[in-house]
Amino acid sequence: MDLTLKIWRQKGPEQKGQIETYPISGIEGDMSFLEMIDVLNNNLVNEGKEPVAFDHDCREGICGMCSMYINGRAHGPVQGTTTCQLHMRSFKDGETIYIEPWKSAGFPVVKDLMVDRSAFDRVIQAGGYVSVNTSGNTIDANAIPIEKADADKAFDAATCIGCGACVASCKNGSAMLFVSAKVSQLALLPQGDVERKTRALNMVNQMDEEGFGNCTNTGACSVECPKEISLENIARMNREYLSASISSEK
Repeated sequence: MDLTLKIWRQKGPEQKGQIETYPISGIEGDMSFLEMIDVLNNNLVNEGKEPVAFDHDCREGICGMCSMYINGRAHGPVQGTTTCQLHMRSFKDGETIYIEPWKSAGFPVVKDLMVDRSAFDRVIQAGGYVSVNTSGNTIDANAIPIEKADADKAFDAATCIGCGACVASCKNGSAMLFVSAKVSQLALLPQGDVERKTRALNMVNQMDEEGFGNCTNTGACSVECPKEISLENIARMNREYLSASISSEK
């Protein structure tokens, strides 16, 4: 398979970036998208050129590191798929592929296709935790009865990998889907009840401080999310935040 790659190159956060063109050949359909970039980088190194910087880690679709726009879509053309799980058979021989980093004020570019997503870490630090009883009367989590419907919803929310596709896909650069998934994951479980009110307040406030935009219910976030996190979580987070706000005023 022969391809033409149009890749965003940017030396650093303060430098001006631009699209550069790279022809590549010998790509097999069973290669993942990241393996294809590995081939390109090997070619560039052999030519004495600087390889393309991009984030990656597990390459199993669970870490969220492989974040990039591919032909204008977060993680590429296959819905419910991370970039590392995207295979080159999804493209045609001779196709031109545009590859760009997330473009959001909340995710400044570090270099080339790498962006700084530490804002998500700070949102988690603000409230994404639970109290643990260490008095000697600790109850095993599996021994706490939880309704299956709630357990299923909590598990679905917990599948969020924090890749940032929701932010990158939103016209407002909103992080509501990510934050709501983390709030929902714990709000639906009895272990998360102790910090329930402060969690919603602190995480939403931190999200606002990081400069993410507000949600206008476009729905692009859920469509482009590789784990297909439901918009229901945003509604749940809004309820949690409103309830916590009213309680805190008393």
